[in-house]
Amino acid sequence: MLLDPTRSYDLIGDVHGCARALERLLSGLGYRRQGGVWRHPQRMALFLGDILDRGPHIREALHLVHDMVEAGEALCLMGNHEWYALGWTTPALPGSGREFAREHNPRHERLIRETLAQFEDYPGDWHDFLAWFHKLPLFVDAERFRLVHACWDAEAIQQLRRDHPDGRIDRAFVQQAGDPDSFAAHCMQRLLRGLDMPLPRGVTLTSHDGFIRSVFRTKFWESDPQTYGDIVFQPDALPEEVANLPLSNAQKAALLRYGEDEPMLFVGHYWCNGTPAPLRPNLACLDYSAVRRGKLVAYRLDQETRMDPDKFFWVEVKRQEADS
Repeated sequence: MLLDPTRSYDLIGDVHGCARALERLLSGLGYRRQGGVWRHPQRMALFLGDILDRGPHIREALHLVHDMVEAGEALCLMGNHEWYALGWTTPALPGSGREFAREHNPRHERLIRETLAQFEDYPGDWHDFLAWFHKLPLFVDAERFRLVHACWDAEAIQQLRRDHPDGRIDRAFVQQAGDPDSFAAHCMQRLLRGLDMPLPRGVTLTSHDGFIRSVFRTKFWESDPQTYGDIVFQPDALPEEVANLPLSNAQKAALLRYGEDEPMLFVGHYWCNGTPAPLRPNLACLDYSAVRRGKLVAYRLDQETRMDPDKFFWVEVKRQEADS
């Protein structure tokens, strides 16, 4: 997907229904609401996905971002939560033994529950947004910089481009992703959720949102990791005895690598905390846990080819914006 190389962009991390904080962020970035759409005279917003779920103003956040995209004032990627919504509502492949591409179990229902509740009185809106989610690309390669929600897997992207050159998927792809052994499932997992690694047998983690997990999220840019602790990338720390365990050669080989000489890459997804800053000169995560009363973060991209730590911009999310 081509973006104007002479234009300046504001890259924005996971919103998760924090529409009020998003309005404050856009205002601080110099955008103004004109004709019902947030606009900037010179810049364009690039959203990294996960506009829905969890937060108090999901419908409002989706309308705001959708209207900017339709007016040419923004571009939005697909995040794993947009994918979850599509899988939740898309019939499964015949003969799969499931009713929907994403199984309707209690764990999955809990993730989408708040969104469904907020759209209960707006079925037409929900239908329209589901159709719009199919238009959201899974990645953007603008040559000087790249965007993906969770992880840049060059091999998966190359294969995806054969049938979906612009990174946009269709209903059949969502149905195929319901088969965990399919390329579609592998592609969605890698690009939208990243590379998980199983915890040692018998070890589980309980995340901040109450989910019990037997895997943890990993970095995809460490050049020479030696232990579990070297690759963990999530807010929930590993137990010390696990963090100090050495990685096997097979585990090291399964990890992805994003080289320091590759274009700048911006991701969301990982629930960072602290002061927004580059992970490396060519890599930044812009998800700083907005819906957990963290920060809604943007990076102000101009013509640089390496991250400038002074170009991160954020608003602190107020309690009522995350909980009301």
